[in-house]
Amino acid sequence: MAAPLADRLRPCTLDEIVGQHHLLDPGRPLRRIIESGEIPNMVFYGPAGVGKTTLASIIARRTRRTLYKLNGTTASTADIHSVVSRIDTLEAPNGILLYLDEIQYFNKKQQQTLLEFIENGSITLIAATTENPYFYVYGAILSRSTVFEFKPVEKEDVLPAVRRAFRFLEREQHRTIRVEDGAAEHIASACGGDVRKAINAVELCVLSADGQADGSCRVTRQAAEDLTQRSALRYDRAGDEHYDIVSAYQKSMRGSDPDAALHYLARLLLAGDLPSACRRLMVCACEDVGLAYPRIIPIVKAAVDAALQVGLPEARIPLADAVILVCLSPKSNSGVTAIDAAVKDIRNGKTGPIPRQLQNKHYDGADNPHKGQFYKYPHSFPDHYVPQQYLPDNLKDAVYYRCGENKTEQAFRAYWDAVKKRRRG
Repeated sequence: MAAPLADRLRPCTLDEIVGQHHLLDPGRPLRRIIESGEIPNMVFYGPAGVGKTTLASIIARRTRRTLYKLNGTTASTADIHSVVSRIDTLEAPNGILLYLDEIQYFNKKQQQTLLEFIENGSITLIAATTENPYFYVYGAILSRSTVFEFKPVEKEDVLPAVRRAFRFLEREQHRTIRVEDGAAEHIASACGGDVRKAINAVELCVLSADGQADGSCRVTRQAAEDLTQRSALRYDRAGDEHYDIVSAYQKSMRGSDPDAALHYLARLLLAGDLPSACRRLMVCACEDVGLAYPRIIPIVKAAVDAALQVGLPEARIPLADAVILVCLSPKSNSGVTAIDAAVKDIRNGKTGPIPRQLQNKHYDGADNPHKGQFYKYPHSFPDHYVPQQYLPDNLKDAVYYRCGENKTEQAFRAYWDAVKKRRRG
């Protein structure tokens, strides 16, 4: 069975790799390291299909090292020892470059097995991961490696690779492939920055294309659209991409940008992650709008309830309404700032006995010279307010809540300032 087109078309030189300009353009750090021939242990961090494996292969060829590939999902400690056993043999006369893909699936013991060999230079390690290496890679390996972050490839860089794939298939199949205007561009933009996915989409388009009387085939834009549906989505509910999307979603609402917020909402919904879309929306209504428009909380809760009741795809309608409302509402974080300040004091040990007038009624000890609770019931006084101490003695002057600048909180403040002035005047 033939290898996938992306493997048959894998770049052989640094100049053939698309994207990663920040790493591989002339003069950039990683390129200069590779050209020096002295390759350190490295961690390649980034999404799938952006050139990590390809670059490792090119490095091995340029430095004439023997390349061994392992995958963290299937490899074992025995596999590592098998690679190490080839050191200083005819199989690896110039040294070994071990490419360990998906290193995040190796446990700590497996990763520790590598330490001895990368410390003494027996092997050069290039570990690859789609997850944040500072969370998933053993610290001792990180301290002996240089981390390089790979980024999704921009569509402008993917397009030449797509066109090269069509030309390659023409030569391979010995027939003309006519690509309708816009088809290649759509594949390049719909792959989500994954070059491998884009090239494999090219192969699917050609395989499904209608043959013409002259032996050629025609790839239509419609076929490209049909074969790349949802392919631009990068999403893993347990991975970095999930947290990046929900973070951008909430920050866009907080930043009052309805277009961006709807974009990230759409990405969550197309990935089927309705719970995250609802949860972050509720949090944002309380945390970022809060007291500037307190009625938004039951409104958003109603929209979330409706979304969960009707399910997808209709859930997008009440959620879109609520997201836009959150974006356009005035903002105040005075509530979350206040509770965080109170929590900080308690964590720092700033507590104290509850004032006697606030305690639940119970028996005063015989040694208490001032028996009684002495609580003043506010509703028994004008304006339903009476001055009395509520905080513990050692915190009686603490201020946690600071009024926001929005008109709702300013109106509340003006009301209570007037009441307290009358009652204390």
